[in-house]
Amino acid sequence: MSVDTPRRIVLLRHAKADWSYESDHERPLADRGRKDAPVAGRWLAGTGITPDLTLCSTAVRTRETWKLVVSELPQRPRTVYDERIYEASLGELIALLNETSDEVDDLLLVGHNPGIHALADALSGEAEGDLLARMNRGGFPATAIAVVAFNGSWKSVEHGVGRLVAYWAPHA
Repeated sequence: MSVDTPRRIVLLRHAKADWSYESDHERPLADRGRKDAPVAGRWLAGTGITPDLTLCSTAVRTRETWKLVVSELPQRPRTVYDERIYEASLGELIALLNETSDEVDDLLLVGHNPGIHALADALSGEAEGDLLARMNRGGFPATAIAVVAFNGSWKSVEHGVGRLVAYWAPHA
């Protein structure tokens, strides 16, 4: 693969979760989350982005979100559930991206705030139009999606490497 290989990172925050008595890791989706996740999947399908790989947190709410999103996609990418995504810091998420094989052009990451928002913001050295302002003004709500494009190897992913090319949030 060339250092100029175009790649995309799709960052998806899990859908609205229930605040039940269960442990944080085991919290399921709320009714609104179960309604919003398929809408996010349809939006993603409409972009024409077909991820080669999805990395998903092991938390119940992220797994449920991914199940509802992927059911709307034209094809199911290979999915890896990784416990390191749960409660990951910005640095830990970048390190995880750096481990991605260069055979992957488009990667989808299903995770949690504040890490997902911090990652989208940190990677976006540039943005199309007012996308960066819109993303930061909205605070990256549940089920929000950011798409960051960059050229190069996954090992080169670092602050400011990409361009925010799409941002979507339900109820926005």
